[in-house]
Amino acid sequence: MTKTSLKLGDIGFAGDDDVVPFEVAALDVRGRAVQLGPMLDQILTRHDYPEPVARLVAEACLVTVLLGTSLKFEGKFILQTKTDGPVDMVVADFSTPKSLRAYARFDPERLAEAGTGEDAPGKLLGKGVLALTVDQGEHMQRYQGIVPLDGTNLQEAAKTYFRQSEQIPTDVKLSVGKLVRPGEGGETWRAGGLLAQFLPQSSERMRMPDLPGGDGDELAMPQEVADAAWQELLALVATVEHEELLDPEVGAERLLYRLFNEHGVRVFDATSVEDRCSCSEQRIHGILESFTAEEIQESTEDGRITVCCEFCSKSYEFEPAEFSAGS
Repeated sequence: MTKTSLKLGDIGFAGDDDVVPFEVAALDVRGRAVQLGPMLDQILTRHDYPEPVARLVAEACLVTVLLGTSLKFEGKFILQTKTDGPVDMVVADFSTPKSLRAYARFDPERLAEAGTGEDAPGKLLGKGVLALTVDQGEHMQRYQGIVPLDGTNLQEAAKTYFRQSEQIPTDVKLSVGKLVRPGEGGETWRAGGLLAQFLPQSSERMRMPDLPGGDGDELAMPQEVADAAWQELLALVATVEHEELLDPEVGAERLLYRLFNEHGVRVFDATSVEDRCSCSEQRIHGILESFTAEEIQESTEDGRITVCCEFCSKSYEFEPAEFSAGS
């Protein structure tokens, strides 16, 4: 292999579509970093979303994989918005160990009126809620955190989620863009994300009154935490350029080294994520089996029932007679 043909993955770096956990022990910080490439491009181009919608879906994918890959059990992490904006629903769900799917629902006419300025993401979502759900399976109780959306983008909403639901000082940085490779033609979607959390181990830091949840101060915001280590973390993350999060020649590990080399940063084995839908003919058949005779009749067109998965766009066809209500 020649030097010029080396890629990040060839020399032990994670590369695209791998979530990299990290720890900066000197700052009591843990987190995860990721660059989404071919997998994200496949999800977005499959639906041919308008660019503003594609960016929202990409951000939802970033938040979902950064949080979902932290699950230590078999289950799902689901992000879903429900709002009154032109993009009234965005859904991304991650199934352990590595399956991601996502889609958005939008009104084309209202979307065209929303504009593309810096505040576009907030306008596209409008007012409503962001729900972040941890599903541990049918025999376990779901955990769900709800964050109000009122002109807020997903990056800020994710920070609010940690402040309100987890009470862990957390900083999140997301970036979405297109990559054009000279001579290869065309554009491909990319996204990069960084999540860092202040998780002090020492008893002195854990007892600090300005930490959320400490000494009754549950309303403290992460940026208000006075600990010097956390303030330094915020300052370092603020220096990250959007291009750094996206650049495939930088990668997650190199970015982390640039940020934390003075303190020492430890990275752990990466978790790969894949564009994989959980729909199946058997699952959809089971759903249709629960339909009433009237619902089966309403779902029948030209003698067939056709179901298209909103996530992966795959179509399934059934005969009405296959179902007890349609017999």
